[in-house]
Amino acid sequence: MTAVVSGTAGDVSGGWTRGLWHRQLDHYPSTGKRMLYLSIVVIATVVLYYELYVGGAVAPAIIAHYHMSFPYYVYISVFGNLIGAFASIVAGLADRWGRANLVAYGLAVTGVLILFALPNAPDKLTYGIVFAVVSFVEGIVLVATPALVRDFSPQLGRASAMGFWTLGPVVGSLVLSEVSSNTIGFLPDWQSQFIICGIAGLVVFVVALFGLRELSPRLRDQLMVSLRDRQLVEAKAKGIDINQSLRNPWRQMLHLDIIGSAFAIAVFLIIYYTAVGFFTIYFTTLFGYSLAEANGLGNWFWAFDALALIVVGIVSDLTKVRKPFMIFGAIGSVVMTIVFADRVHHPETSYYTFVWIISIMAVFLAIAYAPWMASFTETVERRNPALTATGLAVWGWIVRIVVAVSIAAIPFVISSMTPLVQYGAQVQELSTKYAPQLATLKAIDPATLAALSANPQDTAAATKAVGEIATAQHVDAATAVGKLQAVAAVPKADLTFLQTYGPQVAGAAATTRGQWQNWWWVCVGGEIVFIPLIFVMAGRWSPRRAREDAAAHQKQVEEELALLKS
Repeated sequence: MTAVVSGTAGDVSGGWTRGLWHRQLDHYPSTGKRMLYLSIVVIATVVLYYELYVGGAVAPAIIAHYHMSFPYYVYISVFGNLIGAFASIVAGLADRWGRANLVAYGLAVTGVLILFALPNAPDKLTYGIVFAVVSFVEGIVLVATPALVRDFSPQLGRASAMGFWTLGPVVGSLVLSEVSSNTIGFLPDWQSQFIICGIAGLVVFVVALFGLRELSPRLRDQLMVSLRDRQLVEAKAKGIDINQSLRNPWRQMLHLDIIGSAFAIAVFLIIYYTAVGFFTIYFTTLFGYSLAEANGLGNWFWAFDALALIVVGIVSDLTKVRKPFMIFGAIGSVVMTIVFADRVHHPETSYYTFVWIISIMAVFLAIAYAPWMASFTETVERRNPALTATGLAVWGWIVRIVVAVSIAAIPFVISSMTPLVQYGAQVQELSTKYAPQLATLKAIDPATLAALSANPQDTAAATKAVGEIATAQHVDAATAVGKLQAVAAVPKADLTFLQTYGPQVAGAAATTRGQWQNWWWVCVGGEIVFIPLIFVMAGRWSPRRAREDAAAHQKQVEEELALLKS
């Protein structure tokens, strides 16, 4: 690439329409413009994750609508992650093609699919195929966005910038929980959630189309530690050999420090991806919460996560270290995941007990993750700063492969979910509606009940039933007759449904609790694996040593600038 164009659409030769494709800046932007571009990237990331996760908010309704089994729904997610994994490899080409167009036009594609295609899918197969297409596009775009954040943020501000970028998945989840918990109760159907999300995606597409820019390769392919490096970066850009720096990109990235750290964060985040995809199913089926209540719990989880990401990013930049935060966050995550796992056998656990548990867990996850993102980009830069998107493509591929494999394992670990997902909500609704009548049925001897079912006009059986009700519930004969008549008034279809599926749901609930606990232990194992692989990443443990490194680098910058000026 031998030429770059000006940094604003109005300055681009050929007019503003040319600027909708040629977005490269040939000078490092001022702080105001840099903040604008970073803000657009963060907003784009938020809406992309909102689009990716929107199905999770109404998963039980989608499963019921398409008559899916629980494994079928899970494997749609698995296939989407696999598609997204290989799309991440394609996104490695962003080092050659640029990042901004991938983001802007990717938002257009996903917005259209979410708004029109997914909510109107005629059957479960079509739904799965469209979801796979969305996952492919987002797999590309969600590698390009952190690459843009890296380009516009020097290392000494990287954790703060990555903390804001990481708000993408977290705030995307928070927006989803907030919208769904406040609209599910009065909007007509689950498709409404996709329509809201798709409209938001297309609005952000317009913003990115006209507002997003990126650095030219000659600028972004260099290492920038602080904003004071700007003058040196621009001077070096005049003579940098881009083609040489991009030669054998995959070979340059496939090393233990990059592969190992990417695998570490992938297994660490199994708990996160489980929360995104299955928290609503978990809380509605095992603890009896409504969809709105389950999504309300998500509001707390994602809000605390978002706040912690910002705070820890700022503190990490102030101390100039990443690894101590990762260790502390990982240990805290292990402890809180164990506490959360223990609640599975306590169906009486209150709503606000869960609020505290998952909120504290979210804080520890954030303490580990924001510094990890900063450290990972610095680890890639240690290899070659010109190959940031390639390094992030390796990360994206590994994360999605691990997520796909782990989610694919869920139906084998949690094998009894289908009755709960397919019939649990209706069984609970009917059980609540007819609770007095069901209590009356339990008071009647099964043989008596069978006789009445065979012949409702059987006077002897009816008399015996009245006596059994009076004895079991300590009421007089007249009251017992009224109770028996109330049972007779229950629609036969409702009673048949309860008799057919009630025992299946009850048995599945008892078995599934232990299976879910096993899965939470898998998540704990992933968090433990994360800890030793922190040691292969770039960065100091000591704030003092980190400050010394920064001072030495600044001295080197001043010497190189002096040589360039001489």
